[in-house]
Amino acid sequence: MQRKLLAEFIGTAMLLIGVVGSGIMAQNMSGGNDGLALLANAIATGAMLYVIITTLGPVSGAHFNPAVTIAFTLRGEHPPAQALPYIAVQIIGAIAGVWLTHVMFDLTILQTSSHDRTGIALWSSEIFATFGLLFVIFGGIKHKPDTVPTLVALYITGAYWFTSSTSFANPAVTIARSLSDTFAGINPAHVVMFIVMQIIGVAVAAIILPRLFKD
Repeated sequence: MQRKLLAEFIGTAMLLIGVVGSGIMAQNMSGGNDGLALLANAIATGAMLYVIITTLGPVSGAHFNPAVTIAFTLRGEHPPAQALPYIAVQIIGAIAGVWLTHVMFDLTILQTSSHDRTGIALWSSEIFATFGLLFVIFGGIKHKPDTVPTLVALYITGAYWFTSSTSFANPAVTIARSLSDTFAGINPAHVVMFIVMQIIGVAVAAIILPRLFKD
């Protein structure tokens, strides 16, 4: 169990380093072109996801996301007693990843975001983004398990562009990104609704996906 929790901590921290670090670098080098910055951010995040899922999947299952942990638990594929420890280390790891990124880019370590992300369009986007992520994961596990790292990486890279919220789809990521006043940030006041929508996405997936991907 300790090895699993360490893997979830390290993997989630690395995910946030990928998200926030590439966002900072992209903003610094894109010359004010937000589209170019988002493209760089999406590619780097997808690349990091492929790496951490491939390397840490055999250790912990490579959740790195409370929504994924909850979904696996609801399906009876993750021990309920391990759900809260997984979620706790995911959140702590995500925050640690943000702070490490600030150190790397010589920024103030403790900060909060002023980037507003709110409204029905973004909230509905988070429901779809989270459902889509779980669709990809459980569909991949059902039909071709060895492709799950690639499927998740491709989905998130694309979802940065085809969802209005840029596909957070992860409560731990959402919380951690509120602590970075950079390209990837989200105003802390808007975190709760994002997480509520992500949980709704999990609930929708819990209803639909077992019927779609039957054992």
